[in-house]
Amino acid sequence: METDRYKSKCKALPYLPKPSLLRLKMAGVGNMMAHTGSLMASFIFVWAMFQQYFPRELIAYFHKYSKRVMSFFYPYIQITFHESTGERFVHSEAYTAIEIYLSSNSCLQAKRLKGDILKNSQTLALSLDNEEEVADDFRGIRVWWAFGMRTSKAQTFPSLFRQESVEKGYYKLTFHKRHQDLIIGPYLNYVMAEGKAIMVRNRQRKLYTNNGSFWSHVAFEHPATFESLAMEPRKKAEIIDDLTTFSKAGKLYARTGRAWKRGYLLYGPPGTGKSTMIAAMANLLAYDVYDLELTTVKDNTALRRLLMETSSKSVIVIEDIDCSLELTGQRRKQKSGRAEGDGGQEGDIPINKEDDGGHNSRVTLSGLLNFIDGLWSACGGERLIVFTTNHVGKLDHALIRRGRMDKHIELSYCSYEAFEILAKNYLSLDSHHLFSIIEELLGQVKITPADVAEHLIPKETSGDATLCLINLIEALRVAKLQEAAVKEAAEEDNEEEKPSGEEGQAATAAVV
Repeated sequence: METDRYKSKCKALPYLPKPSLLRLKMAGVGNMMAHTGSLMASFIFVWAMFQQYFPRELIAYFHKYSKRVMSFFYPYIQITFHESTGERFVHSEAYTAIEIYLSSNSCLQAKRLKGDILKNSQTLALSLDNEEEVADDFRGIRVWWAFGMRTSKAQTFPSLFRQESVEKGYYKLTFHKRHQDLIIGPYLNYVMAEGKAIMVRNRQRKLYTNNGSFWSHVAFEHPATFESLAMEPRKKAEIIDDLTTFSKAGKLYARTGRAWKRGYLLYGPPGTGKSTMIAAMANLLAYDVYDLELTTVKDNTALRRLLMETSSKSVIVIEDIDCSLELTGQRRKQKSGRAEGDGGQEGDIPINKEDDGGHNSRVTLSGLLNFIDGLWSACGGERLIVFTTNHVGKLDHALIRRGRMDKHIELSYCSYEAFEILAKNYLSLDSHHLFSIIEELLGQVKITPADVAEHLIPKETSGDATLCLINLIEALRVAKLQEAAVKEAAEEDNEEEKPSGEEGQAATAAVV
């Protein structure tokens, strides 16, 4: 009975292999691994011998056809975007757009990142580190982006015969071949557009000025905005709407066959905020500013060169154009004695205005007109061309006609609506019991917003707003008395110039 019970318990136990059988199985696995290792070693040896002793042409053919064979079995397509292209290693715009796009959309998936400030940018940008890969989704389709580095030979200065190894980055896009049409078309266009849009938003805007026919720049950091601009709200809203419409009208300009540009003429007395208006326009649209000094430009060729070097999304400014060159309504006549009917065009007469530095500018009126709306003005797009002047009547009509200066904006003396904005900006006041007195005086006195702002700036550490308003009221009353005195003196001069009754009759009789 005990023996039978023991046998039944033994049958219930799990099967345990004998030590000899276990050793045989382990030996079989070891033999298989050793055989695989020997095959790999043999393949590596044969491949090394093949690369060393066979002609390079044969090796190239082997690579070519082996890739073709693999393409039948590999279901993915790869596209590589290199950092630089061409023989001169020109930086690729597509590479930059992809880098910016991935830095804002997909880099959070990566474990290893690089941090840097991109060219012309004011924010820190994160990018993929070497041999890092991230995934991206587009319309339910998954793609993979990988970053890598490649080494190339490049000539170095000063020795053009010396070459050094230069590392350049590249991005590799991998996707399934059945999605080829969707990825190569809409997806890549989306990536490029998003990357460029992000780059525009994050870029460090610049203020350019010309020294002759070359631009130099500094960072553009003017704080002016339309919210702080002292102007009637209705007129301000009209200008903002016009600027915003222009910035979004690229397809309209292309469809109508016009260069994507718009001209603005800002005119009015000094101190009415013309330069501030330009800064507000640039800040509203996030454009660069090119401040063109015409008196330093040698001739029309140099003027065209400056225009070609301006970028899109920019404001080209010529301030006080009536003082920059002699572009008055009376075009200059030649003093060299050239006959009137020799076939020359009136606008081609050189201006020949010598500036304080002793340079002679031979920019002509026709050259400036071609700069504004000639064939060369279509090189690039999305540009504003802004002229400012204190005396609009002095300018030639051909220079400021519609189509060249599309919108004329008069910036006049300070109104009560403009004063309310200045009071809000400088004193943080929405209302005050002295506002009614100021409103009455502003309706009687001509004073510029710059003069009003000067009186609203606190002159004491206490920053008493009431004291500032009292100072402004006193200044307005003084200006009112001065205007009355000037008007009275002018009337007296007119009376003195008119002959009296008998003297007038005698003078009339003498003439007859």
